[in-house]
Amino acid sequence: MNYPLISADSHITEAPDTYTAHIDRAWCDKAPRIVSTEHEGDVFQIDGMARPIQLGLVAAAGKPPEQITRAGVKFSELHRGGWDPDARMDDQARDGVSAEIIYPTVGMLLCNHSDFDYKAACFAAYNRWIAGFCAKHPTRLLGCGQSAGRSPQEMVADFRAIKALGLRGVMMPGNPAVEDYDSRVYDPVWEAAIELDLPLSFHILTTKDSAKVRGPRINTFLSIIRGNQDIIGTLIFGGVFQRHPALRVVCVEADAGWVPHYLYRMDHAYTRHRNWLSPDVKLDKLPSAYFSEHIYTTFQDDWVAFRSADQMNWKRLMWANDFPHSDSTWPWSQQMLAEQTGQLSTAQKRAILCGNVAELYNIDLSVLPANAGQLAGSFGAVSLPS
Repeated sequence: MNYPLISADSHITEAPDTYTAHIDRAWCDKAPRIVSTEHEGDVFQIDGMARPIQLGLVAAAGKPPEQITRAGVKFSELHRGGWDPDARMDDQARDGVSAEIIYPTVGMLLCNHSDFDYKAACFAAYNRWIAGFCAKHPTRLLGCGQSAGRSPQEMVADFRAIKALGLRGVMMPGNPAVEDYDSRVYDPVWEAAIELDLPLSFHILTTKDSAKVRGPRINTFLSIIRGNQDIIGTLIFGGVFQRHPALRVVCVEADAGWVPHYLYRMDHAYTRHRNWLSPDVKLDKLPSAYFSEHIYTTFQDDWVAFRSADQMNWKRLMWANDFPHSDSTWPWSQQMLAEQTGQLSTAQKRAILCGNVAELYNIDLSVLPANAGQLAGSFGAVSLPS
């Protein structure tokens, strides 16, 4: 590889003062904060949420499976690169990653908070904090801001504030406060995103009730992508992309190997049951065409996506290392990519590992270090079928 490796989805570990030091004064007493407990270790205490956020999974990158636990972890034991921008440079260099799009961690789960006023205060604080974090290495740390979604008008104002902070995109809440995203009341929101050149992202775990547990807890790993799929269907069948042909939306950390079947299933539904669309929605193209043009998908260890790249628009596929979460491929990304990208063409590999995310977020590749690692070796956690 003679080009930078870019992670389209990495995460922050919010520092203990992310919210307490940056939230509006009226909310100081209720700001999310780190609390030490006897049995659960350190946790993020969130006012109005029944359970605190345990730290075991938020920075378990590199741990063997038998050492991954939800609770019993101290903040001091976490990867320093989760909240220290200088330490992060060393962590990502170890993985051969030259730049990254950064999403929150606590902020993901805050999207499910029932109090939109509280969310708005927390997200404004986070936006200020992450802007300062990224400013230490502005060509390599590219943050996404958050909007609480209290109203379409406020979302437009949030977008402008996020753009002014120098952030590169917006992580949207899965459930807005007013109607749903196919409503025409959100047309000004989509137009503002286009005008400001801010890609909009929907991340897993940010849609309320999308990951209800049925069966063993591990079953949630198969169910959490459904929230993202429902949003995509809402946008496409609601005519959002028909009305806003320049809008670009990112489906984050929901894998991508399912996309070919989803494209088929949408077209099948439209072909047989398009009378179920709202009377005011007229689509000029098949649903798969809107998905292929407007929806970007990020994934990390998903060999099915690499194998089926020709069955979807691979110019919308974006690889990520998900550092420092438990699902991260750090620090084995180089070995994993060597094993899983072998059948891709040179053009496909460059696009998925670098070019697509650079185009979407206007990343200047000339200022980034070239790939620090080598795509060689064996990723022992993966065994591909012959």
